[in-house]
Amino acid sequence: MGSTIWQEKAAPPVGKLVCMSDADRKWMERALELAERGRGSVEPNPLVGAVVVQADQVVGEGWHERYGEGHAEVNALARAGPAAHGATLYVTLEPCCHHGKTPPCTDAVLRAGIRRVVAAMTDPYPAVAGNGAALLRQGGVDVAIGPGEPEARRLNAPYLKLLATAWPYVHAKWAMTLDGKICTRTGDSKWISNEASRRHVHELRGRMDAILVGAGTVLADNPLLTARPPGPRTPCRIVLDSQGRIPPSSMLVTTARETPTLIVTAGDSARSRAEALVAAGCELLPLPDVGGRPDLAALLDELGRRRWTNLLVEGGAEVLGSFLDAGAIDEVHVFVAPRLMGGAQAKSPIAGRGVARMTDALALTDWTVETIEHDVLLHGWRSA
Repeated sequence: MGSTIWQEKAAPPVGKLVCMSDADRKWMERALELAERGRGSVEPNPLVGAVVVQADQVVGEGWHERYGEGHAEVNALARAGPAAHGATLYVTLEPCCHHGKTPPCTDAVLRAGIRRVVAAMTDPYPAVAGNGAALLRQGGVDVAIGPGEPEARRLNAPYLKLLATAWPYVHAKWAMTLDGKICTRTGDSKWISNEASRRHVHELRGRMDAILVGAGTVLADNPLLTARPPGPRTPCRIVLDSQGRIPPSSMLVTTARETPTLIVTAGDSARSRAEALVAAGCELLPLPDVGGRPDLAALLDELGRRRWTNLLVEGGAEVLGSFLDAGAIDEVHVFVAPRLMGGAQAKSPIAGRGVARMTDALALTDWTVETIEHDVLLHGWRSA
């Protein structure tokens, strides 16, 4: 698969200016690279990477590899051994100072005799939130916070959103033709994107806590909504089914005992018709009815209570439109195929209420454009 990437980066957010040496920049970039390796395996914990440097040489490095297991600092220090004494520790997030599933990282840093800690950002988790840095300073460690902070915030945007809002981070994904259509006027949509793009989607699915579609997508496409091959996570399949239209014969229902499936309803009639789906192994989540649809805010509240960090919304147009109207989309993954479909009745990717003025449109920043064989992938994040 050949690909070309073109990227535009936004200016760093306004805030305190951080003096960063070339060495600090180099080793923090390495720590950020290491942190990325944990994506999909550590959530709802943050992605964290660490590098131990002695006399401008790496003597140990590590990352948070799996939820409930050793943190990045502990892994890096273990690999460094005695060479960590008097060294500098570069870490993408302030070291923790509380007992969770593992002991405090600050204890390990102090025991190792680290002289200096450079952290990209403060951890907003209430049990840490500056206390880790304070404990290290009290122990005689020189602590600098800030080098690489914009990149670290982007890396852990889902973690930060869950902490700040108690809602999961929402990825919106769709495939469309060059003239902006997601299906023909008859509803046919297989396949708009090429096989290489579909492989990319499966990789994305494998890092999610849940994948969400509407009942219309299930009726039209009868999707399986799994990651093939499996990724580090097994996402729950969520279907918004306010009218109880999902047939017990659909692939989602017949595989519900193998892969978690959540049917979200609104209204008593839909709930009564969902009994057969529950009997087949689906979980039923009744929510308040808002305009004939399940209340999205209530749904996101519930997913946040479950500490689900990443939600992939795959459509269709009405579902994507409802998330846009709710201001809940954080990141977009758009596959554009070099085809022209036409048709006034052919659907565009996002329906819903929409905005009245261009100034109210969702603005994206830090976006990339990548060619995947003959398709184009547009990937961007909402402006802060």
